[in-house]
Amino acid sequence: MIVSTTPTLEGRPIRAYHGIVAGETIVGANVVRDFFASITDVIGGRAGAYEEVLGRARREALAEMADRAQDMGANAVVGVDLSYEAVGQTGSMLMVTATGTAVTV
Repeated sequence: MIVSTTPTLEGRPIRAYHGIVAGETIVGANVVRDFFASITDVIGGRAGAYEEVLGRARREALAEMADRAQDMGANAVVGVDLSYEAVGQTGSMLMVTATGTAVTV
């Protein structure tokens, strides 16, 4: 499965459009991880625990989107966009959404 943020794939003409596909993942923040991330924010540096969770959520959203495209008979997804949003009453959860157009090249 080819997944691209571009609207076309160079040298691979689009033969059929199958429609919009999306994949969503919601991850919760851990209280202990929040505590250590706040310390990192104060003393500087990167919040590795958050980066790891964010990376996993992004990969899961992209994989879900690709699976849905394959179910539609597509072999590629073009025009992919990633969106991140805090959700929940206190914003303690993060939703990652991947959307694109399922195509056959």
